[in-house]
Amino acid sequence: MKDILSSFVVFEGLDGSGKSTQARILSRNLASGGRHDVVLTAEPTDRPIGTLVRSVLRHQVTTTSRALALLYAADRSDHLYNGESGILKSLDEGSIVISDRYFYSSLAYQGVTEDMSWLKTINDYPHPEYVIFVDTPAIDCMKRIDKRGEEKELFDRIDYLEKVRSNFLSVFSCLPDGVRFLRVDGLAPLEDQAERISRFVNV
Repeated sequence: MKDILSSFVVFEGLDGSGKSTQARILSRNLASGGRHDVVLTAEPTDRPIGTLVRSVLRHQVTTTSRALALLYAADRSDHLYNGESGILKSLDEGSIVISDRYFYSSLAYQGVTEDMSWLKTINDYPHPEYVIFVDTPAIDCMKRIDKRGEEKELFDRIDYLEKVRSNFLSVFSCLPDGVRFLRVDGLAPLEDQAERISRFVNV
């Protein structure tokens, strides 16, 4: 079984689900009063490989679905293991690390077009201690994305997002023992979501 990284919290959900907002709220709550040293991070990262991934998502660079999956996996390797700024370094230093997305997103998103067993092979990374899935219907996610007024990214289509949600549910149904999982209703009031999450991440 893969290692499980203690004090590592991952938020997952569709684009527009509200997971990024909840990740920020939890980060502030845990860090308040100096109780914990908290590192809030995200995937794709803002490092060189992650920046290239974002360029593909924003239609600035064109590549294949398979190549994009490999770029995600490479960015994740750097995110975890980089000796200067990686997740493992922060955990070793005693920080709580909160990540907005992790390899579950690759399985869910790239799993719409790529072979799932291959995706699991290239994303053979440790699991986090906590996984929080902000579950928001695809139609509501699209409404939120439209409200932003920004150009839609590569996967921002309701038919695609519905398949992604199905993949998420399948992936989360077989998490290993030791991974704590919470599904949050993304249509519930923000305060109610935050309270549930805060109780769940009992550190």
